[in-house]
Amino acid sequence: MQPSPHASIDLRARAFRAMQEEGFVPVLPPEAQREVDSIQSGPDSSVLSSGIRDLRSMLWSSIDNRESRDLDQVEVAETVPNGNILMRIGIADVDAYVPRGSALDRHAFDNTSTIYTGISIYSMLPELLSTDLTSLLEDRDRLAVVVEMEAASSGEIVVSSVYRALIRNRAQLTYEEIGDWLENPARHPLGENVEGLQAQLQLQHQAARWLQALRTKRGALEFDTVEARPIMENGRVVGLDVPKKNEAKLLIENLMIAANTTIAARLLSAGIPSLQRVVRSPERWPRIVDLAKSLGYTLPSIADPASLSAFLAARKAQDPDHFSDLSLSVVKLLGPGEYCVVQSESDIHGHFGLAAYSYTHSTAPNRRYTDLIIQRLLKAQLAGNPSPYTPEELGTIARQCNLRESAARKVERLMRKVSAADLLQPHIGQTYDAIVTGALPKGTFVRLLHPPVEGRVVANEQGLDVGDRTRVRLLDVNVERGFIDFAAL
Repeated sequence: MQPSPHASIDLRARAFRAMQEEGFVPVLPPEAQREVDSIQSGPDSSVLSSGIRDLRSMLWSSIDNRESRDLDQVEVAETVPNGNILMRIGIADVDAYVPRGSALDRHAFDNTSTIYTGISIYSMLPELLSTDLTSLLEDRDRLAVVVEMEAASSGEIVVSSVYRALIRNRAQLTYEEIGDWLENPARHPLGENVEGLQAQLQLQHQAARWLQALRTKRGALEFDTVEARPIMENGRVVGLDVPKKNEAKLLIENLMIAANTTIAARLLSAGIPSLQRVVRSPERWPRIVDLAKSLGYTLPSIADPASLSAFLAARKAQDPDHFSDLSLSVVKLLGPGEYCVVQSESDIHGHFGLAAYSYTHSTAPNRRYTDLIIQRLLKAQLAGNPSPYTPEELGTIARQCNLRESAARKVERLMRKVSAADLLQPHIGQTYDAIVTGALPKGTFVRLLHPPVEGRVVANEQGLDVGDRTRVRLLDVNVERGFIDFAAL
């Protein structure tokens, strides 16, 4: 028996069904669980005999969401005599516990990523690993793959290297606290529980600013999209939380992009076939041009990231209150990224949004399967071993990751709609300001400005296109299916 469209439902159970409906495996298979049960403990100093460096004395720190336990990376920086900043990014050595071909590896391949439904989190790896033994938690010795990069004030990485190390996170920090402190140190003093931490974070922040300035000069796009998360009470959605991008998030974003581009370039120059993250030149560039024209800005007829970057920067300065709406429209028109196999320069497609020549995903092996694959490629190279994957095998992995990423977007989008329908259920008949986020043959979709939820326009939608502003009335909701129906006014 199907529930009534307006009935309350078990949101966690709905998230579980959504995972199954899209072909995910939300429960760890028995053979993978047996491997987890056989794992004893984390690394000890005996691993140093295998050539792994001991960097536990360094002032490593992590910055992540307040609720995060699956910490993939830590950072530390120092000034070198020539005035450059030497940055080290420690990436959790997940491969040490999840070897290729293991049941855990096969399960990770099935899902390819951690899925965040807003209601429940379905981790790519079991919690004993992702939130414990392979997580770079505070005051725990952990194995890591370290990317070392020397940045000049120009933003260029002038020297880089990769090696394995034993590290220890000295301060597990959050975006909220570090963002507040970086933006106003006097008003939000950071505790001095760890000597030298403030100076260390300021140095990382300076390096991130150098990197960002060069990325902006090259045409990297800056967005401010709304990523609403449901606020739950007693199993029901009572509101939406919209985290804001702050200086701490920008710091980590710039360091991770630098690490990912450095690793992509390293594998390419070594002639090792690998996976890269590609965002192609947008097919709907003419619509982006029209959108800019409607706001008094002229973009070239041929897609150009530098021109688009300048336009976005100008709009953010002129109208910061509505920049997230513009960001959403442009992101939709750019289209999603994909994973591709790269064996040589001729395979390079680049990343339009980052204005990067070559780019990969390597800094989140607890959460993304591609990052685990890249880690294995790096470790094989460091050990002087042949690549563990043929180009054909990498092609199979890329196709699986692309398919699963599309499915993950469907699950996450559905559960956002289910959560939003649960929130809006008592408000049928009310009117809202909205922005058009999709205009396809299958339907026209909008996102409300307040609260930031999406739904379909089922009446009076003719003539609406992505980026248009409109006013809509809430006609109906179906919580189970995540349907939210509007009429344009």
